[in-house]
Amino acid sequence: MVIETGRAGSAKAGAEAFPVTDKLRPHLATLVGRGGVRALLMRALVLAAAEVAWLHAAQVGPDGDLEGLEAIGAGLDPAEFLEGRIVLLAQVLGLLVAFIGPSLTSTLVGEIWPQVPFKARDFGMEHDRE
Repeated sequence: MVIETGRAGSAKAGAEAFPVTDKLRPHLATLVGRGGVRALLMRALVLAAAEVAWLHAAQVGPDGDLEGLEAIGAGLDPAEFLEGRIVLLAQVLGLLVAFIGPSLTSTLVGEIWPQVPFKARDFGMEHDRE
């Protein structure tokens, strides 16, 4: 996740700029359908844009692709672009935890990014066991 979000810190276009959506989309589509994936990403983008102003210029396309990142990234410092991608990823994961629960979110993240240690995929499950 962070490995992909922070890859080279560069501001690339489309899916290259935020490869997380390409990895998540097929898994999420199985759970919530294509429209659900788009709705989830749109909501995550709105929430993330409240924290990172430049995200207001991005949009979610009909297939759940993030659009407008090429133009946005061209005028941003790579560190600023990275920060926005991390905030957006955090919002996506937060919404997943809210909608499908921490356990299923952890399983999903483990399938997509097996290099992420289990402890880093807690997502509040510790609180579920108390």
